[in-house]
Amino acid sequence: MNDPRLVARVRRRLAADTAEPTAQTVAAALRAEQRLADSATVLTIVDELRRETVGAGPLEPLLVLDGVTDVLVNGAHEVHLDRGSGLERTPVTFPDDDAVRRLAQRLAAQAGRRLDDASPWVDARLPDGTRLHAVLAPLARPGTLISLRVPARRSFTLDELVAAGTLAPDGAEWLRAIVAARIAFVVSGGTGSGKTTLLAALLSIVPSGERLVVVEDATELRPDHPHVVGLEARPANVEGAGLVTMRDLVRQALRMRPDRLVVGEVRGAEVVDLLAALNTGHEGGCGTVHANSPSDVPARFEALGVAAGLPRAAVHSQLAAGLSLVLHLDRDERGQRRLRQIGMLVAGDDALVHCLPALTFDADGTSRGPAWDRLDDLLPRAP
Repeated sequence: MNDPRLVARVRRRLAADTAEPTAQTVAAALRAEQRLADSATVLTIVDELRRETVGAGPLEPLLVLDGVTDVLVNGAHEVHLDRGSGLERTPVTFPDDDAVRRLAQRLAAQAGRRLDDASPWVDARLPDGTRLHAVLAPLARPGTLISLRVPARRSFTLDELVAAGTLAPDGAEWLRAIVAARIAFVVSGGTGSGKTTLLAALLSIVPSGERLVVVEDATELRPDHPHVVGLEARPANVEGAGLVTMRDLVRQALRMRPDRLVVGEVRGAEVVDLLAALNTGHEGGCGTVHANSPSDVPARFEALGVAAGLPRAAVHSQLAAGLSLVLHLDRDERGQRRLRQIGMLVAGDDALVHCLPALTFDADGTSRGPAWDRLDDLLPRAP
């Protein structure tokens, strides 16, 4: 391994001369540092410097591994990845935090965003669709933090999710019946629980004659469907202009003749327009929402709706009329993603919406809950 301080001095010399790292330029920089090096050392330094300017640098081999959904950098000496079974620590490290900072700034620049001491965090999408989030030290500990969410390279089928253990076989049959019946639903769960993967699989079984209009903050949904169009939100530029919000896009989507309106993640004021759309004839709408449990979903919608200016009673009345089901995912003790419950959104005597279990999937099999009869009524041809 090369001396990091020597590599840093070579890097500075090349930057001062605006020279690309080649065998000739690196050898000249080493001579200027009064250091003699054999050809193997020169080429190793060339490779190291080139990795800093191409792709995701030392993270590139991790991003192309099969099944990787997230790559997380916690300072210079900890890099983790997630392949669907929890976080795994990798052998990848950086020489120091300056190297992590340079990579974060270069990735931000690829997305057309600024990352420096005056603007020490960034949330952006890279040209290949990878979602970047970074926070610079010293705000972040133990050093600069980089989070990369890798877009799905393809859409998984329900059968593949059954084989992977995410779905129980009878759970997959219920999901097929839900999609066929054009029932409005949301997929809930925590970060990394597989919400987007499941939603993409469900959209892939929508009849081919239907038009899907997908609205997302950052493009992640890639269903295998012949007629899907997408709208992606846009942050403001460094001058504060050009902002396009999810709410703007939901309004535009309603004018695009959607057979199914899909909101990739409901997390802001767009909830107002989504609930309005689901109450004006847009059947089969769906999306994802962050929630710790199915019973927390109504409270999540309430918080978003009230923050956007809807009265609490209006949120619950529209939620009861527009959405029917919650498909909740979580991770087990081994980090395995699983569909845990299908819940029904039901208005109670207090005029508030509650999520009642209809089907629960666990190690002991499938059990029916208090909302089973309601689900059975919605799906007369269900298994």
